[in-house]
Amino acid sequence: MGRGPSIEGRKNAEDAKRAKVFTKLIREITIAARNGADPAGNPRLRSAMDKALSANMTKDTMERAIKRGSGAEGADDMQEMRYEGYGPGGVALIIDAMTDNPVRTVAEVRHALSKNGGNLGTTGSVAFQFARTGELEFATPDAASEEKLMEAALEAGADDVQSADGRSLVLSAPESFESVKQALAAAGFSPMRADVVMRPGNRVKVEGENAETLYDIIDWLEELDDVQDVWHNAELPPRG
Repeated sequence: MGRGPSIEGRKNAEDAKRAKVFTKLIREITIAARNGADPAGNPRLRSAMDKALSANMTKDTMERAIKRGSGAEGADDMQEMRYEGYGPGGVALIIDAMTDNPVRTVAEVRHALSKNGGNLGTTGSVAFQFARTGELEFATPDAASEEKLMEAALEAGADDVQSADGRSLVLSAPESFESVKQALAAAGFSPMRADVVMRPGNRVKVEGENAETLYDIIDWLEELDDVQDVWHNAELPPRG
């Protein structure tokens, strides 16, 4: 008894989460399309479309976003914004947003940080601790698969391959990301995750109450409609 409402409630929550993911993906496609509506000549657009396909977005939805971004369906007033700040324990945070109202967005970001013991920094205050990097993660359950992946990745132009606990991370320059991904796909490797990220040079170990607070900050920021990505340099324990 009572299964109906709980299942319905769970479905509604899942639908809301999916809608939020779609909103972020559509914004990324729209912004990327400003540099050209043809994904063959626009790596950022191709990457955004790949992520959208993985999320089961329809091609019609993607096409509308491309037309909006390229100006084929009127001007798009979205702006890309980057905010830098600090969380508990001096953790560095980079918050990437896409918004049609920067005043609203910066107020929401500042509120999320200040409510959890963090603060907004000035432009450049933490960005130097990160480098834009292509990351592709693969399952490599044994030494043979690790070695095969490493050979293929380095031959494809990757910068490094890091393996541990049955998984391997292929790192590349952002400009090489798409060509490395395609070369590895041709070699039979399908990534569990593939994206261009802001990768920290070093990580700060965060534990206990600070770790819980940082998780809360990340959750809060990621729930904001305008926020696309949240990057940090914390080494966090698994969430309890």
